Amino acid sequence: MRERVRVVVQGGGRRGRRAGLAGLLWVGAEAITTLGVVVALLVVHQVWWTNRQAVAAAQERVRALEEGWGGPAGGAPVVVEGDSSGSHPSSDPVPGDSRAAPPGGPSAGASGGPSALPPAGAPARSAPPRSPARAAPARDEAYAVLRIPRLGLAVPVAEGVDKRAVLDKGYAGHYPGTAQPGTQGNFALAGHRNTHGEPFRYLNRLREGDELYVDVRGRRYVYAVGKVLGETSAGDVGVIAPVPRSAVKPGYGYGAAGSYITLTTCTPEYTSRYRLVVWGTLKTVVGGDR
Repeated sequence: MRERVRVVVQGGGRRGRRAGLAGLLWVGAEAITTLGVVVALLVVHQVWWTNRQAVAAAQERVRALEEGWGGPAGGAPVVVEGDSSGSHPSSDPVPGDSRAAPPGGPSAGASGGPSALPPAGAPARSAPPRSPARAAPARDEAYAVLRIPRLGLAVPVAEGVDKRAVLDKGYAGHYPGTAQPGTQGNFALAGHRNTHGEPFRYLNRLREGDELYVDVRGRRYVYAVGKVLGETSAGDVGVIAPVPRSAVKPGYGYGAAGSYITLTTCTPEYTSRYRLVVWGTLKTVVGGDR
């Protein structure tokens, strides 16, 4: 009688373990790839799609405002008393770098209240005429249009600097407590530099003498860029004071009362660490109320 021979095959368990490990690695790789795709889609949505949405909505708001006014602002210029600059700039140097920095205001959201710095120097000249009295804009209400010809920009201006209600809509936000267009003081605005319409992305391209138009109910206030502050802290509220002067870098700013405009946004791009600031002074007023 033949004996049965039993053959024992070894190593099958090891191959099984290897196969299991390979399967786990494959699943892990798929999960990482899927996560990467999801993150990429979120980035595309935030950087590209939200921009398209905000820009389209902001332009529609500009059209609606102008239709309500009976058309774009324009007409015969109104004489502005005193110097066309609307103020006596201080003798401090203008920074060579055209990138600037704003106060504790947004591009990220929160705003710091203006700090009233005393005039340093010569007496103020005559203030430009005020528009007829109107009710103050309601919170978050879009009531004006800012145009910057050098940048090809036309953006609604809304009351307040709330991130969700104003800035994320692609609007420029008016710092509460600062002056309104054409009046003595500082008409101070904030806007996003990146994402959500990014209206102030290219503020660093502005140069001295560039014109800024602010249209309100058929009247156009023309400001001329005078000074740029390339970088300051987020809490530098001096830059939106009635007489704007940096509290962090006192060499930058103005020294006498006048009619100013201030544009603030975050810098460097895609961060909110510092602020970029552009200042201008009232040059003339065009048109009249309709």
